[in-house]
Amino acid sequence: MKRFFVVGRAALAVCLLVVLVARPALAEEETFSQNEILEAARGFFGATTEGLAQVVEKVFADHGRPNAYITGEEVSGAIGVGLRYGEGTLNRKGGATRPIYWQGPSVGFDLGGNASRVFTLVYHLGADHELYQRIPGVEGTFYFVGGVGVNYQRSGELVLAPIRTGVGLRAGANIGYLHYSHEHSWIPF
Repeated sequence: MKRFFVVGRAALAVCLLVVLVARPALAEEETFSQNEILEAARGFFGATTEGLAQVVEKVFADHGRPNAYITGEEVSGAIGVGLRYGEGTLNRKGGATRPIYWQGPSVGFDLGGNASRVFTLVYHLGADHELYQRIPGVEGTFYFVGGVGVNYQRSGELVLAPIRTGVGLRAGANIGYLHYSHEHSWIPF
């Protein structure tokens, strides 16, 4: 009987060790590498630019490996008070996708309008529904290289890094939020 407990404890210790050692490998398998993101972004934006590579490198340096990303398009405009509407696809490791929509107001010293393609890196996303919330952000204080810009949005542990490129003229700085949802809505609040 004593031998049974010794063998049982040894087996339990080995199993625990295997789980602890394998955990980082599993976490890495659930996230995207910098090369995977760069290839997906190049495919989405349709061009390879040094600016895109530098922006992706900056986001990876700041936040590491994302566990999801969103590809989509948006339009926005402002005269002091602004609105933004977008739609896209949430992409998870392993190929799972689902449609996603976002809209939101902003206020600040802001004027103009633009249409953008958006490639958003998503960090610390558990279940997909955790993304369906209002996420605050500050625009006008972002990293911008070669026609490609990025800013960060944060809600608790969830971090979003929208990488944008587009056409239009919009200048200024604003604060606001984006409300992410599984349904399209014209109401920005």
